[in-house]
Amino acid sequence: MEFEIRLSGSVEVRLDGRRGPLGPTKTRLLLASLAWDAGRSVSVDSLVHRIWDEHPPATARETLHTHISRVRRALRTAGPDAPAITSRTNSYVLHVDPDRVDLRAYTGRVEQARALKGSDGEAALRLLERADAHRYGEPLAGISGSWPDHLRATVGETTLMAAMTRAELLVNAQKFTEAVPVLAPLVSEHPVDEALVGLLAVALHGGGRTAEATRLLQRTRQRVIRDVGLDGGRRLHRIQEGILAGTPAGALYGEGPRRRPSARPGRPVPDNLPRDVPWTGRREESRRITTALREGGGEGGPGAVVTIEGMGGVGKTALAVHCGHEVADRHPDGRCFVRLGGHAADRTAGTPNRALTTLLRVLGPEGKELPRDTEELTSMWRSLARDRRMLVILDDAVCSEQVRQLLPGASPTAVVVTSRRRLTGLPGARPVPLDVLPRADAIALFEQRLGPGRPSREAEVADIVRFCGHLPLAVEIAASRLLARSSWTAADLLRQLTAGAGGLDELRDGERTLEHVFALSYRALSADQQLVFRRISLHTGMEFGPHAVAALTGLSLAATERALEQLLTRHLVSEPAPHRFTLHDLLRKYARSLSEAEGTKSRAATARLATFYMAAADRADRLVHPYRSRTGVDTDEFITLPEINDVHTAEQWVISESGNLSDTLEWISGHGSEHQLALCVHVLTGLLDMRGHPATTEPLLRRAVDHWAAAGNSGARARALLDLGVAHSHHSRYEEAISAAGAARELARALGDAELEIECVDQMCISLWQAGRYRAIQSLQEGILDSLLQTGNSLQIARSYNILGVTHLHLSEFDSARAHFDSALGQFTAIDHERGIFSTLNNMAELATRTGDPEGAENAYRKAISLALKRSDRRELATLRMNLANALIDLGKADEALTLSHHSLDFFRSVGDRRREAIALNRIGRAHRTAGRGEQAIPLHVAALALARRIGAAGEVVDATHEAALSHMATGRTAQALTYAEESFNLSMQIGAHAEADRASHTLAALRDIPRTTAG
Repeated sequence: MEFEIRLSGSVEVRLDGRRGPLGPTKTRLLLASLAWDAGRSVSVDSLVHRIWDEHPPATARETLHTHISRVRRALRTAGPDAPAITSRTNSYVLHVDPDRVDLRAYTGRVEQARALKGSDGEAALRLLERADAHRYGEPLAGISGSWPDHLRATVGETTLMAAMTRAELLVNAQKFTEAVPVLAPLVSEHPVDEALVGLLAVALHGGGRTAEATRLLQRTRQRVIRDVGLDGGRRLHRIQEGILAGTPAGALYGEGPRRRPSARPGRPVPDNLPRDVPWTGRREESRRITTALREGGGEGGPGAVVTIEGMGGVGKTALAVHCGHEVADRHPDGRCFVRLGGHAADRTAGTPNRALTTLLRVLGPEGKELPRDTEELTSMWRSLARDRRMLVILDDAVCSEQVRQLLPGASPTAVVVTSRRRLTGLPGARPVPLDVLPRADAIALFEQRLGPGRPSREAEVADIVRFCGHLPLAVEIAASRLLARSSWTAADLLRQLTAGAGGLDELRDGERTLEHVFALSYRALSADQQLVFRRISLHTGMEFGPHAVAALTGLSLAATERALEQLLTRHLVSEPAPHRFTLHDLLRKYARSLSEAEGTKSRAATARLATFYMAAADRADRLVHPYRSRTGVDTDEFITLPEINDVHTAEQWVISESGNLSDTLEWISGHGSEHQLALCVHVLTGLLDMRGHPATTEPLLRRAVDHWAAAGNSGARARALLDLGVAHSHHSRYEEAISAAGAARELARALGDAELEIECVDQMCISLWQAGRYRAIQSLQEGILDSLLQTGNSLQIARSYNILGVTHLHLSEFDSARAHFDSALGQFTAIDHERGIFSTLNNMAELATRTGDPEGAENAYRKAISLALKRSDRRELATLRMNLANALIDLGKADEALTLSHHSLDFFRSVGDRRREAIALNRIGRAHRTAGRGEQAIPLHVAALALARRIGAAGEVVDATHEAALSHMATGRTAQALTYAEESFNLSMQIGAHAEADRASHTLAALRDIPRTTAG
């Protein structure tokens, strides 16, 4: 017999599709109140409030009892299995499976779908379809009141979440046309919800209705800005930019500054400042400069000295002039502008005499002939400036020495110096370094230079300034070029800039070229500095260190570091972190054009760079993973490797170079031989896996196996198979991992390589453990431990003890587990192997958990985490934190446990570790259940179980089914709880996990002891 309580549409009791009698509205409202909280106590006060709002009758409690009796009679139509209503102290409970209540089943399915959204989209869509089958109309149709309204609002929010989830799943699956009808009605109801509108626009765009998408975005942005303000609509603006740029819909779902015109009228004389221009951007730098200039010179004190430094074309002079006009009122005795010509085209920088003469002529000492001697000129300048509050701008200084004699001494006169070099030799100067413009400021600069008569699509302008590297001079040149071609649009300019190789020669406007500006800086360099500048353009990654540059140039490390320091001083490279350098995109293009002229020398330099990264990575990996059997790599005796002498240094090097290692792998896969690729993949497997990259390297791992097979190198082939097995294991393909390790073992046996065979067995055991095959592990490890003890290899002995301890732990042989862990910890400690120590501590903590010692488990986990924090393996750290969460749950610290588990879940999802994702979902569900939130726990356990089943992780299936049983039992779903508990018990017995079987057995007994409740 099919029994159901319906709260959507009319409140009804249904048996095999037939409606049972309920009676008046208040009786139906009482049933709805109890059914919504099925399995939970509802106080009499709450029921009175839900039925009569704020105005209950004086006899409300007596009347409530009458309605209870009516509901009981209606429920009896279900026969002997009828749900019962029991009374407790001042409360009532309806004992019914929540899934028999349509809206509870609906909300539960939606929550389960949302939990599965990140891991199994198809299953989530099926759950949403099942959820819809439980909706029959408006909740509590025809019943008014504050609680019915609240319930309708709650279900409405769930409906909105369901629709958003369905639409997101459809968009992610590229089913754009199916997503549109889901979203369109919701957008009509919520016209300024940016998330809904943005998703609908993406779906329209993906379904070929781009014009509709852009109109929708424009219309909604205008409304949002009107209602919210200028900061509103940013999300929609980003989507609109992507659509206009032709970005595919699947890639989409993943401010021009204003300045008040405040230029002050200039003083009569002296004043030779260039005119100011309408200003855009540089708000923070401008504030720092003008603040310094306004504060200096007060109370007769000396004026400020400010240096504005940056690469050519970054806008130093324009900023200095602009700030000079901004503070004109603070310098009533004059403003002087002097060009020092540090990077003039004729390479002749202005001498101090010439600059001093210019200053004195601007000041105009009438009737005096100017001296010729530098010291006399300096003395006259400082004498005239002594009592004057002036502003002097010294433009394009070549060095500090050139500027020092031009400073006014003890004078309230302020000085601003611009230079392409860092001027470290000016005591008391306030440096203001300039970088390129932020994107929004670069767009605003282009549009301002273009003027209102040439409107352009923002997406095209964004692409133009991106091509310009957000460098102000490049942006101005591009705008000037467009202005000079009246028939061109921004799209025409963009096509011209990006045609072919997109070289710097396109950044010209008839009078200026960016290449010329860069060439002036390049010609000022020494031979070694020029070589370094050219070669760093060949670096495959965006950031590099001096050792990599030494490999590219063939210079000694000391000579390379000296050259880099000079390039840094001249703003031709940047240093975002100590000893880590970058090159601006346009400078890179310029340098690359110079390198390409070198032909074979450049190609040889790039090959040396790849050899450097391979050799350095091999050195680091040998320290991080000392137990790995190695295939030797090619080296170059002329390449200097970084000092990597301990595991911590090795891991930090990997963190710094992880992007470059990936780029090296990509370069070798495209330009190197299969032999080089196979060696590179072998070296980088452990390092990239530690940083969460196995998914990108697995196809290359297969190529490595095939190469060594073709080359007839059985040892290297076995190691490649082990590397492939690690990738399989981390993608939860355990049988493939076991097979790969088994094949490697056969090769090692044939070679008589005992050390390699031991590594194969260890790797096989890890995958067997993940698959729940504990006896097989015990047999393998006991088979090799005796031979290991004879070799005296402490590291391998410790690993074997640790693996055997884990095996005994899962077989509930706790004394044996403890003995093996103690042996492993002693061995690891003796050789100071930190990774082994915290791995063993983690296992000992699990043993403490299983033997009823949560405090001991917490202490062991925290010790393990303190060691893991010194390392860079995020996977290990996330695992330890997730395990600590389990102990914290037992100690009643649910909030900290939830925080740790959520962080771990995010990480495991990001690296595709499905097994640990399932564990984290289960942990989160357990934390909710122990905190009394069983309804929130159920969808998490269901999602964890689905994931564990899909990847064949037997141990995780056992845990997820047991936790699901407990959560269903806590929420009154006894039948489902029995099903889950029985599955957990049967599978535990099947894999030999006796502790888990005992646990499930106790749960089954508790469920079977639950008495059948009768009405009364």
